[in-house]
Amino acid sequence: MRTPKQVISAFVDALNTHDADAAAALYHEDAVNIQMAIGTPLEGKSAIHADLINFFRSTPDTYTHIENLFEDGDWAILEWSGGGTFIGNEAESSAPGRKYTLRGCGFFHVVDGKIRFQRGYWDKLTWFKQVGLPID
Repeated sequence: MRTPKQVISAFVDALNTHDADAAAALYHEDAVNIQMAIGTPLEGKSAIHADLINFFRSTPDTYTHIENLFEDGDWAILEWSGGGTFIGNEAESSAPGRKYTLRGCGFFHVVDGKIRFQRGYWDKLTWFKQVGLPID
C-alpha cells in the first residue's frame, strides 16, 4: 500500500500530465475536497473528477512543483508552487489567455492508500488579479 507521501507524489504527477482520470483514481468514492479560497466543498470522487476535467480545460498548460512534502501518520502536507495560462471556462471566461503563478499548501488525509479528505489554501485575490477575473 502506498504511503501518504507516495499518494500525493502520484497526485502531483497526474496534475502535471493533465490526467483527470489518474488524479481522481487516487480519491475514495466519498472523498471531500475543500479549497478554502472557494469555500464550497466538492463531495465525492465524481465531483472531484469533474472539477479536475474543468480545471485542465481552463488551464491546459498547468504545472505544479512540490516545494515541500511532509508526512505525519496518515496525513500528507504539500507546499506547492505552480501556474499556467488561464483560457477560461463556462463560469469564468472574461479574460482568457492570461498567465498566472501561485503558491499554496494542501493537507491530505490518506486512508488505505487513497485520499479521503483534502483541504487547500491559496490566494484567490492574487489569482483573480493575474487572470483578470472580477473580484467579488
